[in-house]
Amino acid sequence: MMTDATHPHPHLRVETDGPVRVVTLDRPDKRNAQTPSLWRALAEQARSVPEEVRVVVIRGAGEAFSAGIDTAMFTPAGIEGEENMAELVATHGPEAMDRAIAAYQEGFTAWGECPALVVAQVHGYAIGAGFQLALAADLRVASLDAWFAMRETSLGLVPDLGGTGPLVHLVGYSRALEICATGRRVSAPEAHAMGLVNAIAPAADLDEATFSLVQHVLSAPEPAVRALKALLRSAVTADRDTQLAAERSAQSGLLRALMGGAAG
Repeated sequence: MMTDATHPHPHLRVETDGPVRVVTLDRPDKRNAQTPSLWRALAEQARSVPEEVRVVVIRGAGEAFSAGIDTAMFTPAGIEGEENMAELVATHGPEAMDRAIAAYQEGFTAWGECPALVVAQVHGYAIGAGFQLALAADLRVASLDAWFAMRETSLGLVPDLGGTGPLVHLVGYSRALEICATGRRVSAPEAHAMGLVNAIAPAADLDEATFSLVQHVLSAPEPAVRALKALLRSAVTADRDTQLAAERSAQSGLLRALMGGAAG
């Protein structure tokens, strides 16, 4: 059972049990629709994961992982306490818009910089910002009835919350373009077959499948897993020589630790 529950945001629940932290999008009445204040809270959570936490699981309460952005943000009335997109566009120039979107992106990109391994547990559906939050994780586990969709293009927009890079790296340019341009549903079995999802399980067994993966991660020595995440993340964009140097540096540090600092 998870302990030490906190609510850093009205729509976010955080529970920690030893080396495992579970971050739950907790707005089930709105299908975990996301807002800028939630993104700020997610960024803060990613940056403040304590050293003793080795794995973070991100999941959604209720019937779905996340239906994406709360579209009320785009209405004249907006959402109380949140930035109004219509007002932002009407009264701010391109530089202010760029700064605003950059701040939103941190709720997603900060998880890649988090030393702990991050697992997205997806059930129901992950649409738009929900899909991009799943992509922000290091690993993804989905229920068999889950599905993913990038619906931004159908609204005349593009995915802008850090999801385009991971999607292209996972499934390739052509398939990523097709998924985003059509906005179609990608079922969990298809997502698994194309390498978008690491594991799938019946909905009733999703928790078991997720925490089985978590336990396998925890069974490996902590320093090696932490070094591995940073090393493989860098491999996505680093040139050959830079990556080889990163491998040498990581391995040297691990060898020194294993040998009790005897290596000079």
